Amino acid sequence: MYYNPVRHITFDALDPYKVAAFWSAVTGYAMQADDVEGDSEILLTTDQPGVPGLLFVQVPDAKSVKNRVHLDISPPTGTRDETVERLVGLGAKVFGDHRRADGTGWVTLTDPEGNELCIERSASERGLG
Repeated sequence: MYYNPVRHITFDALDPYKVAAFWSAVTGYAMQADDVEGDSEILLTTDQPGVPGLLFVQVPDAKSVKNRVHLDISPPTGTRDETVERLVGLGAKVFGDHRRADGTGWVTLTDPEGNELCIERSASERGLG
């Protein structure tokens, strides 16, 4: 039996609730019923076994340098460009646009506190769906 030792992927945040709400919209992961605005830790989970949760922990200092680790998101529905537009509407900012004329490439966004994420083409856009 496969065992995934990664329990959580943890993000430092000035406002864990705000950042977790953004990432919940990105991933579809759910906040815990007892998580409320003002909590110092917010956990997002999925009902898929073996998938690590996303943990947002309050810290006193803002992000100041480029992330050394980030998540690459492949939209489960729709397109890369539709997902970029939706996330910008939720407070993301375009950090780097790496889309190519042939439709390949990705877009690097930042979440409301500056953490990077990349939006890739969906499986159907890559001919896999």
